[in-house]
Amino acid sequence: MQNLEFTTGRIRPIECVKEAWDLIKDEYWVLFAVSLVGAIIGGMTMYVLLGAMICGIFRCYLTKIDGGKVNFEDLWRGMEYFRQSLLVTILFVVPIVIYFVAIFVTMYLPILMKAVAGSRVSDEELLITVVIVLVVDVIIAVVMVTLHSLMMFSFPLIVDRGLPGWDAIKLSARAVMKNLGGVGGLIVVNFGLIILGYIALCVGLYFIIPVITAGNLVAYRKVFPAIAHPPAHTPPPPNAYPYLTANS
Repeated sequence: MQNLEFTTGRIRPIECVKEAWDLIKDEYWVLFAVSLVGAIIGGMTMYVLLGAMICGIFRCYLTKIDGGKVNFEDLWRGMEYFRQSLLVTILFVVPIVIYFVAIFVTMYLPILMKAVAGSRVSDEELLITVVIVLVVDVIIAVVMVTLHSLMMFSFPLIVDRGLPGWDAIKLSARAVMKNLGGVGGLIVVNFGLIILGYIALCVGLYFIIPVITAGNLVAYRKVFPAIAHPPAHTPPPPNAYPYLTANS
């Protein structure tokens, strides 16, 4: 039976990142390679395999976080979750596409207005257009971040608890709402790490991704502790049945 219980109040953003680094640093480069290859495959397939690759990546990270050794081959096992992850992938990718389309359209809207209407567009009208454009972009960005935040635990739940996509989304949203402070703080910390990555000639962003991924999954483990499996049954020693031993 699936364990769908979760804890609250255990996410400490900075501690999650520190713990994540301590856990992955000895196999950092393997996890970096897993993340890079998975991201490339997800992008090359026009995001069709993105969900499966994310599940494979998370499987590798969770194995490490739970005390195991990273096996690069586990990345390909993400294909086992292709069907379950499809809905999560769609809900994850579509807002990003909408956001970038909106950015592209609204960025050039004032320029097109000026080019088409010329002097008939006053500076006041152009300024109002720019303000409206910025407001629309901010609203779309807030909606996208909110949706992605609510789905933060969806992919791990598919891998770790074997949930179908919609059930994983619902449970993730419930867990995030009950841990809103910790999740919000973690998003702020991740944003700070991304800024540091950009400052490092942008290349640093790629090297910070494993730390961000591990930090998010450490937070996941705080909310959804690993399921303790009962120890395997071992047969009793021969001397446990002295009567049988004496008559053998």
